Amino acid sequence: MTSREPTLSVVVPIYNEESVLPLLVERLRPVLDGLGEPYEVVAVDDGSSDATPAILVGMRRGWPELRVVRLRRNSGHQAALIAGLFRARGAYVASIDADLQDPPEILVEMLRLARAESLDIVYGVRGDRSTDTWFKRSTAGLYYRLVRRLVGNAVPAQAGDFRLLSRATIEALRGLPERRPVLRLVVPWLGFPSGEVSYIREARAAGSTKYSLSRMFRLATDSITSFSGAPLRAATWLGAGGMLLCLVMVVFAVVMYLRDSTVAGWASLYVAVLFLGAVQLLCLGLLGEYIARIYAAVQGRPAYFVGSDTANPAEEPALRVEEPDLVAEALTGTPADPTGTPADAAPDVPASRDHRPAAPEVPESRSHRPAAPDAPESGDRTPTAPAAREAVEQHSATPAERDAATPAEQHSATPAERDPGDAASRNGGARVVR
Repeated sequence: MTSREPTLSVVVPIYNEESVLPLLVERLRPVLDGLGEPYEVVAVDDGSSDATPAILVGMRRGWPELRVVRLRRNSGHQAALIAGLFRARGAYVASIDADLQDPPEILVEMLRLARAESLDIVYGVRGDRSTDTWFKRSTAGLYYRLVRRLVGNAVPAQAGDFRLLSRATIEALRGLPERRPVLRLVVPWLGFPSGEVSYIREARAAGSTKYSLSRMFRLATDSITSFSGAPLRAATWLGAGGMLLCLVMVVFAVVMYLRDSTVAGWASLYVAVLFLGAVQLLCLGLLGEYIARIYAAVQGRPAYFVGSDTANPAEEPALRVEEPDLVAEALTGTPADPTGTPADAAPDVPASRDHRPAAPEVPESRSHRPAAPDAPESGDRTPTAPAAREAVEQHSATPAERDAATPAEQHSATPAERDPGDAASRNGGARVVR
């Protein structure tokens, strides 16, 4: 990382994108290097379970501008995006997905437009989505029409999470109390000066999409319930309409009873019960969505937990230690030994008398003798005179005198005193020759 604060930060949320990461770097790095200004790329690993973390670590070794932020678990695309935006340090912060459907080359035009017209927000608008499936285009069009009707025309049509934000916009987002904001709606709601850059949406470069139908439905539900009370008002109108229909049915039943035209039948009653039950369940479901959001807000749990960030030296070693085998396998292509010992490393040979290296000759001298060890402490903390005298005599005895010791004395001696050679071999294989 450069010593200067970056002019541009590019946030890339990533989840299980091992196949597309080399292609992303191949296209993104030349664009950013061509700016001629300091930059950083904040790759947010959203708890990937494949080789994505190892590949990112390997790429960072050759690309110092790459930051790797790892979340402790899979928290979702929006949470990973917010984590990257709040940790970015650039004067301008851009966000782009790793699948290369949004061309990185547009980032240069976004930055130029923001500076030329003093804009705080520049949206990347998909002018051509012919590479998407018909179902994807239809559901996306329905989503944007719905949110624009609820929120207003401030939400750009066909604008996803490919955008450029100024530092002022990032700080405004940071000050919001929402823990899980939907950025596609919150960013336009801030009201900062904005512009648009149109581009042709490309096909996915590699891998498969991580946005399933259920996740798209969840995004639509969060977008509506987090930004508008219209569903609650719709439930109120449904209840009012059901009540009016019930009144009409009551009047009809009374008239038929007075005309003595009532007949035993179940069809009308069956339809009425089904209709009222469906309206009630729908209203309860809408209430449940808002109560669930209130419950989540009261809990106050953060949307994500950051496990490590390579921009923080204190956190960087945790990234290397978490997946050492995976990193080695991704960088070298050779499976790592689960014991942690390289396959070509020679095993340790235990020291024995046959393998002991030659020891230097050390002349025996009283000046080379170590200091006498302290006598063991007794209850009085002061050794008796005979015990102290015996300790001194044992220490000053020659090897011949120690060999002539009684069996009881041999048993009480330490292993080093009984066989200095074996003790030396255990301490490194070198012996002292007296």
